Amino acid sequence: MNGFTLLALIVLALGIVFAYRYGALRARREMRAEAPLRPAVVAPPPPPGAPAPATVGAPEAASIPASSADAELAHLRELAEERRALHRELAAARADTARYRQIVVDIENNAPPPLLDGPGAPDDLKLIVGVGPVLERMLQQLGISTYRQIARWTERDIDEFDAKLPEFHGRIRRDGWVTQARALHQSKYGEPPSARG
Repeated sequence: MNGFTLLALIVLALGIVFAYRYGALRARREMRAEAPLRPAVVAPPPPPGAPAPATVGAPEAASIPASSADAELAHLRELAEERRALHRELAAARADTARYRQIVVDIENNAPPPLLDGPGAPDDLKLIVGVGPVLERMLQQLGISTYRQIARWTERDIDEFDAKLPEFHGRIRRDGWVTQARALHQSKYGEPPSARG
């Protein structure tokens, strides 16, 4: 597994975690909006001289209003703490995403420049539609640096390089690299690429 695949998997995992956290936060907000807080019902005090109301079988029922208000307050504090924790996690995920995005930009910006202009010098493979800086560097690491090399590929060569570039499966045929490389070689050097020798 190369670095680009690992980077893509990390970004995907961060996206999934972010989506899950965002969905959970949103669900909590919707639940709170559907069930607004109910004010505690407090029984009026008995008139002076009247006997205390009898509690039938549930002495804790008389204390429900006071304890439910405390419970509601504790629940709201828990929700506020969960929200702060989610904001911290979201900020960390955004920082990670920005860091990985910067890594990808740095990789793309550090693509080797063409050294010389001539028949043996590396060509700008990014002029082939479907080849970006990262893919150009991967091709150069595989020993492909000129239009002539790509223009000479046979169907077997295409299959071999397609297997060596699993992240870009099928792109060589789909974007017509061989045809484009022939045209680019023709326009740059004024002659069609020579046959394989």
